[in-house]
Amino acid sequence: MKHLFTPYQLKGLSLKNRVVMPPMCQYSVTGKDGIATDWHYTHYVSRAVGGAGFIIIEMTDVEPDGRISDYDLGLWSDDQIPALTRIVEACHQHGAKVAIQIAHAGRKAEDADVPVAPSAVPFDEKSKTPRALETDEVKEMVNKFRIAVRRAVQAGVDAIELHGAHGYLIHQFHSPLTNKRTDEYGKELTRFGKEVIQAAKSEMPADMPLIMRISAGEYVKGGYGINESIDFSREYQQAGVDMFHISAGGEGPIAAEGRPGTHVAYQVPLARAIRQALDIPVIAVGRLDEPSLANAVIGNEDADLVAVGRGMLRNPYWTLEAAAILRKEIDLPKQYTFGFPRA
Repeated sequence: MKHLFTPYQLKGLSLKNRVVMPPMCQYSVTGKDGIATDWHYTHYVSRAVGGAGFIIIEMTDVEPDGRISDYDLGLWSDDQIPALTRIVEACHQHGAKVAIQIAHAGRKAEDADVPVAPSAVPFDEKSKTPRALETDEVKEMVNKFRIAVRRAVQAGVDAIELHGAHGYLIHQFHSPLTNKRTDEYGKELTRFGKEVIQAAKSEMPADMPLIMRISAGEYVKGGYGINESIDFSREYQQAGVDMFHISAGGEGPIAAEGRPGTHVAYQVPLARAIRQALDIPVIAVGRLDEPSLANAVIGNEDADLVAVGRGMLRNPYWTLEAAAILRKEIDLPKQYTFGFPRA
């Protein structure tokens, strides 16, 4: 029977277990230059030491004004590659595989003087009104994603994740709430996302998986739900996505209409629905910090991998402790063996 500590293979990606550290912004770049720091190195490598099978580096942006804040990571310059390479190589030394999330914040770029978006629709009354991208600028943006993916591959990552969730640029294009365009990118809401997918694939080795994070429901009045997200995910799958990372929300406040609550595993039904409808691997995420619960998500075949976010922020060694609690075999760092129960 499959469980949290069975290996997993997707194309050329071989994982020792099914525990994922999801991308979580650290807002810790010191020079506003988008270059990873010693904080990022310690943050990611400690989770590799702590047993995580798969680490997804936080939202890394394709241009300076594509960042949520000026303290986010970037891949718009070759100068940003070496620091990421250092992180990836160190994580590999401890048996973890590494992906990176490539993104653009769109209208949610808080420190941009004038954010850009599909349409001039602000996120809320406190947000800046974005400037609608011209059609040729949208095509240039696709190329910025492509070049960022090229740099990520040069940095040595094992997979790429595109951020199509949480109200950022790709999400803004495929949401009717935020895309009011009349050009080709408005008539076909998934066109931008599909072009980004195809551009990314053109820079990736054939055996490298492409993951896409999506919000499977928006929880705002007039927003899309699981049926619509299955439909656009099918188009993204046909364009080249190998796995979906299933989250939700991002286009409204926490108490938005239709929100299912934030109880444990509240997003797992969304992951299950997309996995079954598209017959595609998925990562489940969202309040899955309890080891027995995370293990059940795999054992019940609701998802193929489980992302543990807040749990790993609290404890870099979450994976090692989960294995001890579940009585599963795991390779412990020899320096830590006396800290864990023996079989």
